[in-house]
Amino acid sequence: MTKNAALILAAGKGTRMHSERPKVLQTLLGEPMLAYVREALRSIFGEEIWMVVGHRAEMVQAAFPDARLVFQSEQLGTGHALMQALPALSEAGCSHLLVVNGDAPLLSEELTRDFMAESAGADLSFATIVPDNPGAYGRVVRQQGRVIGIVEARDYDPARYGPESGEVNAGMYWLNLAAVESLLPRLSNDNKSGEYYITDLIGLAVAGKYTVRGVQCGRDDSLLGVNSPLELSRLEEVLRARTAEQLLAAGVILHAPDLVRVSPLARVEPGAELTGPCEVSGRTEIRRGASVASHCVLRDSLIGTSAEIRSFSHLEGARVGEGALVGPFARLRPGAVLEADSHVGNFVELKKARLGKGAKANHLSYLGDAQIGAGANIGAGTITCNYDGRHKYQTKIGEKAFIGSNTALVAPVSVGDNALVGAGSVITRDVPGNEMGIARSRQKNLPRRG
Repeated sequence: MTKNAALILAAGKGTRMHSERPKVLQTLLGEPMLAYVREALRSIFGEEIWMVVGHRAEMVQAAFPDARLVFQSEQLGTGHALMQALPALSEAGCSHLLVVNGDAPLLSEELTRDFMAESAGADLSFATIVPDNPGAYGRVVRQQGRVIGIVEARDYDPARYGPESGEVNAGMYWLNLAAVESLLPRLSNDNKSGEYYITDLIGLAVAGKYTVRGVQCGRDDSLLGVNSPLELSRLEEVLRARTAEQLLAAGVILHAPDLVRVSPLARVEPGAELTGPCEVSGRTEIRRGASVASHCVLRDSLIGTSAEIRSFSHLEGARVGEGALVGPFARLRPGAVLEADSHVGNFVELKKARLGKGAKANHLSYLGDAQIGAGANIGAGTITCNYDGRHKYQTKIGEKAFIGSNTALVAPVSVGDNALVGAGSVITRDVPGNEMGIARSRQKNLPRRG
């Protein structure tokens, strides 16, 4: 009985990135490149996905807390990574394994399925491409069209292997684990790097009369890896342009599409409208008829049907209801919820706050840890004082309540339905429904001197 699994190689440091972060955590369109690789595999392999981690493994673990990890304490090459993973894979009953690099963010589900179909029946199969610049990719060696091995770029000797063909190893493998288990003990690190290369399995398999297949993928850039800031930038632009083209083809309206940056993990429905420059990342969902103006940043947020996000607004972990209006210059932090037809205007910040249907906070306010009823009006300069230096407290404002300008609501406190709070008040006690609360000094007018 066959059981397929996937292994993502994510242990490398990425020296040329000049960063303390592991290479696979470098971001494109707001997401770690490792997230894109995992997403491409998820619908094929489900939970049967392992990651080999090593350099700053704790950072990868923090970014992907639900991942199945194999730890490679010493980074001694891709072959060594496979050796470390094999016990866990065998224990899980895996019979066939897809191996991919964690630094290939353009990898797609479609390409992966096609590669697996082409690899059917092979003991060991790998994908090849013909890039414009072979760089450090391992060179594919063939004789009369048949693969005989892969040689790392630094070890390639034209006198021994002949002139280069331009065909290189793309770093994706399909392995029959029964065959691999017999070949792994024969891997050697007798090379210039002193590492165990998974590519050496090709030559060993050929010599052992196993079925070896090099699946030619032409110039498909979906298998390109990232090894430097320059390559990261180039692939990010490829991913951005590809995503924008897909959105346009699906019926999303993009103004200045070259300046619209949407993560492939986000979902934008046909009929939504985005104006660049703007950034949409994470698991953001933008519904039909919604509009996002220029200079907005949205992450992990839901924008409801026909909602409007005006320029220079920043949303993270927020939910904006149908027909709601946000901005310009608004900030919605995690836990902010705007119900249908509510308004949040310029220089208003919400955090863990719910604005009821039709409620308005149009100017210069901070609403944190607050529940605001339908139809309420929050005057300019209102602040919910939710933090005493140690604990956070909640403010409750009832339906159709009116909060005058420049009011400080010192939590925990509640303002009832249809209540009114006079402008300039510091409210420290509850205001019952249908009553007025006012807490300010009586005005005195004194003679002007001088």
